[in-house]
Amino acid sequence: MSFRREAHVARGGPDGGDGGTGGDVWVVADRNVSSLLAFQDFPFRRGADGTHGQGKKKHGKNGEDLVVKVPEGTIVRDFDGEILADLVGAGDRWLAAAGGRGGRGNSRFLSNKRRAPAFAEQAEIGEERWLRLELKLMADVALVGFPNAGKSTLISRVSAAKPKVASYPFTTLSPHLGVVRLDSDFEMVIADIPGLIEGAATGKGLGHQFLRHVDRARVLLILVDLAEVEGRTPETQEEILIRELTEYDANLSNRPRMVVGTKSDVASLAWSGSTISSVTGQGVDALIGQLRQLVEKARTSDDQPTQYVVHRPALEGIEVVRHDNGSFEVLGRQALRAVALSDLTNVDAMSHAQERLTQLRVPRALARAGAVEGDVVIIGTFQFEYEPDG
Repeated sequence: MSFRREAHVARGGPDGGDGGTGGDVWVVADRNVSSLLAFQDFPFRRGADGTHGQGKKKHGKNGEDLVVKVPEGTIVRDFDGEILADLVGAGDRWLAAAGGRGGRGNSRFLSNKRRAPAFAEQAEIGEERWLRLELKLMADVALVGFPNAGKSTLISRVSAAKPKVASYPFTTLSPHLGVVRLDSDFEMVIADIPGLIEGAATGKGLGHQFLRHVDRARVLLILVDLAEVEGRTPETQEEILIRELTEYDANLSNRPRMVVGTKSDVASLAWSGSTISSVTGQGVDALIGQLRQLVEKARTSDDQPTQYVVHRPALEGIEVVRHDNGSFEVLGRQALRAVALSDLTNVDAMSHAQERLTQLRVPRALARAGAVEGDVVIIGTFQFEYEPDG
């Protein structure tokens, strides 16, 4: 609230500027983000505040929006489990919380009836809520191999994942995920798929349950065991694994892939290809570097999935709800703003709020809902006793 004060101006008019609007919080799907780990230690996000208005009709600066990057395939739910947004592809965005509107300065309320408005609007409180983020994961790399081929040992070596590791088949019965961070700008998700056996494509040994986790991986890393494995040579292992994958889904034959021999520290079988030892670390860094190149290339060539975003628009107009205790609640953003942004301790501001509610036909809506004199009316955090017009 401000009035013009200059020399030779006896009664300067109102010249208070508007406050700036607070920044919004947007959730945006980003192809270079692979996990939701960033929310584990830092779940709270906040848009920037707007700045205050000033005299001489100087309006405050709007607060900057905050963009929260999440992986493709992130589903946003409320705490009741209802889906609010499904961010399928890179660039999909959803407004998670709108910043509050800045209050209007007293110069906005100048009229023939009100020549010296001695009040200004208060700022609207920005939206605040808790959301649940869920990731329908599309792993960057899927580890494929026979049971006990060293998949779990490798993922525990290159990430923070801690799968069960033992020297007997089928140690892993469900996929484990590991996030590999190479620098601040790149991370990739590796999925440890339970070991396949011959006949997996036809469902043998829970084959279908295991193979479905390979479906959406961008890159396949086939691990062949260089230690003695039921008399199978590394070449035979590779042939069987690729056959099982292609029989399950022919499209997997065109998926980018690498074939690497594991357990080079205790190898008893000859192999001419690349080798690693997850125990000693031999060849692991080079392998991760090659996987990064394949993943980056696969990400850029991905077809954009069909966009599917759910929006929950704010309630338009007003609605009156009668509660079991006999009170009436007025819903609708415009009605909430009429009282929340006004300083109801100021007589002029109270009068303006009543005018806004009348313009919104709130008194008529209350009368139609059955309100009588003395009934409690709730609008936002304010409570009033209903008094019918006239």
